[in-house]
Amino acid sequence: MAGDITGIGAEVVVVMVPLPGQGHLNQALHLSRLVTSYNVPVFYTGAALHIRQAKHRIQGWDPLSISNLHFHEFPTPPFETPAPDPKTRYPTQILPAFNAALLLRDPLRQFLSDLSKKARRVVVIYDSMMAFNVQDIPSIPNAESYSFQPISAISIYTFHWLSLQRPPLPPEAEILNELGNFETFVTPEVLEFVKIQDDALKFNSGTLFDTCRVIEGAFLDLLAKDPSAGTGQLWAIGPFNPVILPENKDPSTRHKCLAWLDKQEENSVIFVAFGSTTTLSDEQNKELAIGLAKSEQKFIWVLKEGDKGDVFAADKRRAYLPEGYEDEIKDRGLIVRDWAPQLDILAHPSTGGFMSHCGWNSSMEAISMGVPIATWPMHSEQPWNAALITKVLKTGVEVDDCTSEEMVSSQRIADAVKRLMASPEGDEMRRRAEEIRGAIMLSVKDGGAVPREMDSFISHITRE
Repeated sequence: MAGDITGIGAEVVVVMVPLPGQGHLNQALHLSRLVTSYNVPVFYTGAALHIRQAKHRIQGWDPLSISNLHFHEFPTPPFETPAPDPKTRYPTQILPAFNAALLLRDPLRQFLSDLSKKARRVVVIYDSMMAFNVQDIPSIPNAESYSFQPISAISIYTFHWLSLQRPPLPPEAEILNELGNFETFVTPEVLEFVKIQDDALKFNSGTLFDTCRVIEGAFLDLLAKDPSAGTGQLWAIGPFNPVILPENKDPSTRHKCLAWLDKQEENSVIFVAFGSTTTLSDEQNKELAIGLAKSEQKFIWVLKEGDKGDVFAADKRRAYLPEGYEDEIKDRGLIVRDWAPQLDILAHPSTGGFMSHCGWNSSMEAISMGVPIATWPMHSEQPWNAALITKVLKTGVEVDDCTSEEMVSSQRIADAVKRLMASPEGDEMRRRAEEIRGAIMLSVKDGGAVPREMDSFISHITRE
């Protein structure tokens, strides 16, 4: 059901424009919750299908319980939903949904125009990968726009540095010399989609980051000092996700894996998940299965095919496992073949590590829950997030660095898991991760750095 604007009489309203990918939808919805806590109404917009997805998968709070959070659904544009191709690291199966979302430009402009007649100011917060859809904002006199970056500050700074042909780096950023070019980790189709966004928008009132200075202070400072980076005034208001989750002991609504975790010792389980869109080949799944068994550590492994553009499509392929594997590991491991409550798993005291693709949504959830990471980036900016975790924060070990197309061997996987879960080095990473979580908890408390940044942003958009 579309959000009703007839009763809106607020001075300032916020309109959220997310990209229809799970990590992006999720961050935008968490950000919406933060804005509404200031008694500012928010309209979360998008195709009906993707709004349903966002609401269905949100964790840590109930979006229907917030009276000033409205969901404005546009009819879902038609698009193809191809099956994932495990031969490519980038989840090309979701690109048709991204391209279809660009058809929402006109209905979004009409909605913003109608809303502008009801409010003194319309503030549009758009995913930086949805700039095409908000390029008409200058035609609405009382509207202004802000981008939110669904990726890390280290990535944004890197892209800017690469665009300048790699000039000399300040000491705090010299790590970037060790990493590759963005083009190496994406497909030409993705580069074309990014170019469409870059070409569409030549104005920006400021940028919101799902990060905080505890995590990325050096790179936020570098972006703030360099006007040519294009971020304008910036506000670091992450983590967007809740950092304390409500307790849920109701077995009818609690995922089965949490009951299994309840029976395990503290910090004894590694959680293995590669985000909502990654699909590993059968051969790589076999190596991963053998590697987890070789490690002799307890684990929860979310094993499923990557999302299509329509996550509710029924024809999903069952991901491969060696025959008899689940029986062999039943005392030490749990295989989850459906969508799993990642935030709840990371927050559980039995979870002591996380093997991840290092998407920024997953990275922030793990960092904010104090869980160290075995990094296995797959595409896009994920190698930079992995470098932040292993080389800057020093809360992770490397499984793979995304630079080779070769299979990651079972022995390499087993060695990384043992380093993280069963070594003094891993214990030190857990201590460090918990220390960072403690600093994040202080920064998000009343009077902390994050609320001050959020106060600053809200004061700015509600100014007279």
